[in-house]
Amino acid sequence: MPKLSVIVPFHNVQEFADDTLRSLANNAGPATEFILVDDCSTDATPEILSGWQHRLARTTVIRHEENKGIAQSRNSGIEAAGGDYLTFLDGDDWYGPGYLDELVRSIDELGCDFVRTDHVQSTGATRVVRRAPAPVRDKVLHPREVIAPPHAETMVDYPFVWAGVYRRSLFDGGALRFAVDLRTAEDRLWTWRLHLRARTFAATGLHGVFYRRGVTTSLTQIRDARQLDFIPAHDALLADLAADPEGERFLPKAVRTYCALLAFHLTNIRRYHAPVARRLKKMVTTALEGMPQDVLDTTLAGMDDKRADMLRRFRTARKAAA
Repeated sequence: MPKLSVIVPFHNVQEFADDTLRSLANNAGPATEFILVDDCSTDATPEILSGWQHRLARTTVIRHEENKGIAQSRNSGIEAAGGDYLTFLDGDDWYGPGYLDELVRSIDELGCDFVRTDHVQSTGATRVVRRAPAPVRDKVLHPREVIAPPHAETMVDYPFVWAGVYRRSLFDGGALRFAVDLRTAEDRLWTWRLHLRARTFAATGLHGVFYRRGVTTSLTQIRDARQLDFIPAHDALLADLAADPEGERFLPKAVRTYCALLAFHLTNIRRYHAPVARRLKKMVTTALEGMPQDVLDTTLAGMDDKRADMLRRFRTARKAAA
C-alpha cells in the first residue's frame, strides 16, 4: 500500500506537462503513487502522459472520455487513491526535488488530519513566496479556530488545495468531494468544508510547490460565465452553515468574503461580455437578498464606503423593484 497518493488533473497543458511530470519523477519513491487524470485533452497532453507512464513507478492514468472539469478530475483521483495521505497538484505546476518526502514527514511528525504549506508563485521568471495565513507554524490547531475574524485573511482565504496534504480518513464515505457543478471556485468551497469537517491541522513553511500564474489556459484567466461560479459556491457555503450547529459563529466571515468577491467582480465588470455582465448584476442582487440580512447589515457597515455603497445600490434595486 502506498503512503502518499498524488492526484494530478491535466487538460490541454502540453506546454507544461513535461515539466510537471519531470518534477514528479524527482519526487518518486516506493511509498508514493501518482494518479494522473487526463480530462479529455485535445492537444498532445495524452501522448505526453503515455510517454511518462512507463517512466514513473506506481503511476495510474485515468482518462475521461468527455471533459468533466477540475472538480470531477480530482474526485476521480480521490476514488482511485490508495495512500494513507492524499495531495493534489495541477497539471501546469511543479514540485521541487524532495518536496513530497518533506510533506509526508511533516504530517507524520505533527500527527494531525491535514497540513497546509506555503507555496511559490511563479509569474514568468519572477518567484514570490506566498505564506499560508496561519496564526502559528508547526503547532497543531483546531481547523475551526482559524476561520475568523471576518476582516482578516485567514486559512479559509487560502484556497490552494495543492498546498497541503490530507489524511485519507477525511475522504471516507464520500466526504470532501469537490462540487462538480462548479466550474470555478470549487476550491474555495472545498477549503471551507475541510475546516468544518476536520478536527486537527497545522501549517508549516515548506516552499516546494510551485504555482504557475498567468497561464492563458488557466481557469483564473477566463472571462466568461464560469467565473461567476463563486456565487453558487458561496450560496452552498451559506447553506452548509445554516445546517451546522456552530454555523452562526462563522456567518460574519462567510458573508464578508462573499461581499468582497461580489464587489471585486462588479468593479471589474468591464472585462466581461455584455450578456455575462448583465447576468452578474442580476446574480449579485439575488445573492444579497439570500444572505442573512442582519449579518449583511453589519458587514456593509464595516466595509469601506466605495464597496459598501456599490452593494447597497444593488440591494436597494431589488427592494425598489418589489
